[in-house]
Amino acid sequence: MRFGSFAEMVGHYADLAPDSAALIYEEGGTKRVMTYGALRESVSARALDFAGKKSVAFLPGEGGVRYIVDIMAAAQAGARITMLDENLPESTLASLLRQVGADCVCTDPELEEELGVYLCPEGEGERGEILFFTSGTTDRSKAVLLSESSLCASAWNGASLMPLKQDDVLLLQLPLNHVFGFVCGLLWALQCGASVAVGRGMRHYGDDYDFFRPTAVSVVPLLLGYCIKARVLNPELSLILVGAGECPPQVLREAGGGGRRVSFGYGLTETSSGIALSTGSDPYAMSICPDFRVSVADDGEVLVESKTTMMKGYFGRREETEAVLKDGVLHTGDLGQIDTEGRLHITGRKKDILVLSSGSKIFLPEYEAALAKALGTGELCVVLSKGRPALIVNAGVGDRSLVMQQIRPVMENYSRSEQISEIFFTDRPLPRTATGKLKRYEISRLVGE
Repeated sequence: MRFGSFAEMVGHYADLAPDSAALIYEEGGTKRVMTYGALRESVSARALDFAGKKSVAFLPGEGGVRYIVDIMAAAQAGARITMLDENLPESTLASLLRQVGADCVCTDPELEEELGVYLCPEGEGERGEILFFTSGTTDRSKAVLLSESSLCASAWNGASLMPLKQDDVLLLQLPLNHVFGFVCGLLWALQCGASVAVGRGMRHYGDDYDFFRPTAVSVVPLLLGYCIKARVLNPELSLILVGAGECPPQVLREAGGGGRRVSFGYGLTETSSGIALSTGSDPYAMSICPDFRVSVADDGEVLVESKTTMMKGYFGRREETEAVLKDGVLHTGDLGQIDTEGRLHITGRKKDILVLSSGSKIFLPEYEAALAKALGTGELCVVLSKGRPALIVNAGVGDRSLVMQQIRPVMENYSRSEQISEIFFTDRPLPRTATGKLKRYEISRLVGE
């Protein structure tokens, strides 16, 4: 069943099965349950406190029952919601609050008091709007303008391909300020009338499995790798949804041990999360969600259309919106192909292709993997400098002559214009997103490009 709002989603199951568990959480060392009936009552009562607020900013971190209730309550009260990361520097948070014109902030009481001076007393917002920032948030990041209806539609799309049962327990460990966590860690279960086990934060990533005994979980690749290495996955866990980044085949194979079903998902903040999910034995062959039309351009770029889940645009950035959203078609920046059975395969990023002044192109993941193997470190990145490839690498690998000697066998496989022309050393970790991807734009600035 499709829902147009969080209140409609919760209300449906509050009428159908009011005593069924909606949220499972820990309080005082004891497992507690909030039923669908109680969740509806709590949200309705809390919505009165948000009456008159036009723009509310949330800094929920890894989540929590209070934040889930408050987010739904603010939406029910008609406020525009902005999801932020509470771990950002205060100066960055202040800039983002000004950018969105928030007149209320919900976070830790001490931080709430500090950030109160940056609030706009006359915030503006349109009912149902929800802003999520793109990954790697800084004060220059783009706020993606979504809505309650688009997020609910995304949950419906995912559940259409991969439904949960009412007795399923979905473990929420991902931060709610990321759209993948919000949709696939929270709304997916509520769409199906299942239960959400509200994780207890980073310190409990391992023992949450033993405490909540979930049957399903949504994870990013780094978290999945940790859970496998730590051997914390509980025997009741039968479904793992992996998304928000590239996942090594070995990790997926190990995750599927013990008869678990492992699904890989592809989605974007701009599309309210999921576009495609793997439903068969090949996790990289993904079935396209019902509301989407996906095609591949002549240069290999994945193009996406959706009338129900597409963003309204980047908040306050008309030109940047028009650059990627053209006549209702989103130019994703991802490279892919569609097989004979209509399944989507993602093969890389357009940004991962370095176009040289000679006209040659280098596929960076493959190029950098060969360099990493030769140098014995993955802390490196290849960027463009004066039209040629330049290597940025950790200073601990040695001087320029030693590095050139070590990578010479690799360079022999490339033409002269495709070989490393300069080497830059750094003693700091290379900037990466929350999912471990290199921030190539920031790294390029180190060489002035």
